[in-house]
Amino acid sequence: MNSVANRPTYWLTTLGCAKNQVDSEKVEAMLAEAGYAVASTPSMADVVMVNTCAFIEEARRESVETILELQDERRDGARTIVLGCMAQRFGTEVEKALPEIDAVVGLDRYDSLVPLLDRFTYGPDWQPVRLVRPAMDILHLVNRPAPTMPYAYVKVAEGCDKPCTFCAIPLIRGKQRSRRPPNIVEEVEGLVAAGVSEIVLVAQDLAAYGRDIDAPGDIVDLLGLVTAVEGVERVRLLYLYPKEVRPRLVAEMCQNPKIASYFDLSLQHAAQPLLRAMKRPGNGERFLQLIDQIREADADAALRSSFIVGFPGESAEQVEELAEFLEAASIDWAGFFPYSAEEGTPAAMLDGRVDPDEVSERLRYLSSIQENLTAEANLASVGSRVRVLIDQLEDGSAVGRSYREAPEIDGVIVLDRGSVGEWVDAEITSAYGTDREAVVVG
Repeated sequence: MNSVANRPTYWLTTLGCAKNQVDSEKVEAMLAEAGYAVASTPSMADVVMVNTCAFIEEARRESVETILELQDERRDGARTIVLGCMAQRFGTEVEKALPEIDAVVGLDRYDSLVPLLDRFTYGPDWQPVRLVRPAMDILHLVNRPAPTMPYAYVKVAEGCDKPCTFCAIPLIRGKQRSRRPPNIVEEVEGLVAAGVSEIVLVAQDLAAYGRDIDAPGDIVDLLGLVTAVEGVERVRLLYLYPKEVRPRLVAEMCQNPKIASYFDLSLQHAAQPLLRAMKRPGNGERFLQLIDQIREADADAALRSSFIVGFPGESAEQVEELAEFLEAASIDWAGFFPYSAEEGTPAAMLDGRVDPDEVSERLRYLSSIQENLTAEANLASVGSRVRVLIDQLEDGSAVGRSYREAPEIDGVIVLDRGSVGEWVDAEITSAYGTDREAVVVG
C-alpha cells in the first residue's frame, strides 16, 4: 500500500460532461468518508480509476486511450477500475477488450465500490468496522469535496424519457429519476457554505424535472427553492429540451434576478425531415418563434444550442437550411457534433450515411458561420456593463463570466483586477472571438 499517513490512495480521472463530474465528486466524498486519500499523481496511487463517457464514438475512444495511458503510469501492484457510462453500457466488452484492468463498475454498482477498493488495498480478509446503511444511490448523495471554483454543478435528475433515435442516454442512464427538492436544497446549502455562489443545474432533460415523482412542483418551483438559499447569487440552467421551454419557465428565467437569462436549447437541426427522423418535434420556423418569445421576455437573453451534423440522409440543401437558420436566429453560442451511430439506437439502422470527409467539411462550414455570429455578439456588447463572477486568476489577470457565459463551454471575460469568488460590476472594453475584456467599475 502506497499510503498517505497510513491511508490507501486513489487517483480519479473524469471524462465527459458536467453530470459525470458531479458523479465523480460524490464518489470522492464517499471514498474520503471511507478513509481513502487522493494521490498526488497517478503513479503514486494504490488504485487508479477512470470515470468514462460513452455518449458517442469519439468519447469512447478517448475513454479507452485514457485508461491505457493511466495503465502505463500506474506503479507496480496498483489496480485499475473503470467507472461511468462506458462501464455501465459496455461492461462485458470492456473487460474482454482490456483484460489488464482489474474491475469494471457500472453506475448501478457504485455502492460496491468501497468494499472493492478495500479488498484491493487491504486484502480479501479485511473487515472494516463501518455503519450499515441502505444501498447507495449516487444521485441522492449530497456530500461533495471542498469546491475548487466559485461555481458548482448540481444534478437534479438522472436519465431521460425522450425517444430521440440517435441518443443512447436512456440505454446508459435509464428513465428519468428526479431528486426530491429537500435533497437538492441540502446539497446547494452545503456548496454555498463551502464558498460556491453560482449553482449550475444539470440533467439530461432538465425542464422535465419532477414529473416522475409525487413531490409537488416542477422545474419552476425548484428554481424558487434554490434561489431562496441564502448565499446563492446566480442559478444557471443547462440542457433544455425546446418543447419543454414553456412560458412559465421563460418568465421565471427572465424575471427572477438570481437566474441567469441563459437558454441552453437542445435544437439538434433546423430541417424538419431530419428532426422527424430523430423523433424530435419542431423545425427551424418554430425554433425561431421560440427564440423570439424569449427575446420578447428579455431582449438581452443569451442563447446556446447544439447541432448534429451528418445525420443519416442529411442533404446539402438541409445543411444550407441549417446555415440560414443560424443566421436568422443569431444565437450567442453553438456546438456542432458529427453524427455517431450508437449501437442499439434506431438511427443506427438508417440508410443514407454521409461520407466522413463530407461531414468534416460541413462541420467547418457551419462552425465558421457561428464563430462570426458569436464574435459579432461580443463586439456589440462593448460599452455595456455586466455583473461578473471571477473564477480564477491567470497570468496576472482576473478571469470571470457574466450571465452570458456558462462555465467551461463558452467564452470568458478578462478583467483588470479582482479576486477569485468575487462578484464585480464591469464595463466591456473590447472583444476578440469568444472572449471579452472589461474593467471593474464602482
